[in-house]
Amino acid sequence: MSLQDKVAVVTGGGGGIGAAICRAFAAEGAQVAVTDLQPEAGEQVVADIRATGGRAQAWCLDVADRATVERAANDIASRWGPVDIWVNNAGISRVIPFLECTDALWERVLRINLTGTFIGCQVALGQMLPRKSGVILNMSSQSGKAGNSQYAAYCASKFGIIGLTQSLALEFAREGIRVNALCPGVVFTALWNEQHIGDYARKRSMPPEAVRPYLESKNPMGRLCLPEDVAQTAVFLASDAATYITGQAINISGGSVMH
Repeated sequence: MSLQDKVAVVTGGGGGIGAAICRAFAAEGAQVAVTDLQPEAGEQVVADIRATGGRAQAWCLDVADRATVERAANDIASRWGPVDIWVNNAGISRVIPFLECTDALWERVLRINLTGTFIGCQVALGQMLPRKSGVILNMSSQSGKAGNSQYAAYCASKFGIIGLTQSLALEFAREGIRVNALCPGVVFTALWNEQHIGDYARKRSMPPEAVRPYLESKNPMGRLCLPEDVAQTAVFLASDAATYITGQAINISGGSVMH
């Protein structure tokens, strides 16, 4: 499933799932643009990739700001050539009771997760359409397939990403561009460890140390999703092994979601 010499952009590439995708793409021969709102995080992933012989460079990028996305994409293309693969991975979430979700929080989650994906798709398509070739991967979630309580803004954004993915897949299939969504289960990234454990513990009235064992016990495979599980699926969907797959929202959830 080689991605040799493909130009790949990953948003939110400085940590968690995004970093795993960057490393996996680089291991398959891609030139990887590691984009992140935190420059230091992106530079660390680049250093890791280069230490293993891969090719990568970091760009500071705010997915909710079209001008910065366009500038970064144009700079990447001027250095490496047009983008072949674009992964809209950057996102945020909060576990919070619905009646405590403020307008500001709702709008921020939708702006980054859904509008950020919309902007990324438009910018990516601008580079892909002239060549009638390209792959876009949008990061949804198992929460984009089945709603969860106290997760309204996040679920709304991730359901929306699947709808956007399907619409674009239909519109651009005959232009040689494939668009798919990734739907991971719970992944214990830094975001979970630093914030969500406490929020989820309050939601379930359990001590924080009980959260991970509880979530593992609920999964049919008895473990949580790893960033590498998502990354390897992304490699497959970005490769020529998946040339007849578009418009799909692929579950990576150990069987916890099957639709």
